[in-house]
Amino acid sequence: MAKKILIISTSLRKESNTEILAHGFEKGAKEAGNEVEFVSLKGKKIAFCSGCNMCLKTGRCNIRDDANAITDKMAKAQVIVWAAPIYYYQVPGQMKTMIDRSNALFALENEIREVYMLMACADESMKAAEGPIKGIFGWIDCLPNVEFKGYVCATATGEPNSVLESPAFMQAYNLGKSIS
Repeated sequence: MAKKILIISTSLRKESNTEILAHGFEKGAKEAGNEVEFVSLKGKKIAFCSGCNMCLKTGRCNIRDDANAITDKMAKAQVIVWAAPIYYYQVPGQMKTMIDRSNALFALENEIREVYMLMACADESMKAAEGPIKGIFGWIDCLPNVEFKGYVCATATGEPNSVLESPAFMQAYNLGKSIS
């Protein structure tokens, strides 16, 4: 049975390795018959969470920017795919800010059941993925009935388009294609 998948690209670079990796996953997921939506944080206005917790009472953040629309899309997806460049062995700030701003998911009925992570980094070691994966588990652990299903980390991809030569590109495509 087809699943509704939301890919959230958190790279702010145009045609970044992260985004190329995400589009590879997207292609595989669509070929498997899934409904896939791709959202980029590039050009979006997403303010920091103020910690007021009004979202837990109303199901919407009081801050009027692009985060509410993305959170609404997240709530309707069965699968969330975070695509992120690795900065200093962590997810980028814009991703963490979006996660913080999706706090309304705790007050909303949501369909999220699976989470995947796609990462690109200049480092040559897979150890670079440990921090981002630990961080995403912190978010997943707060959501009921959500399971981390897999990740791909494209190491040694600091140069533009280098992910296309990496085995990680096909791994991302195959991971997307495996969703059914």
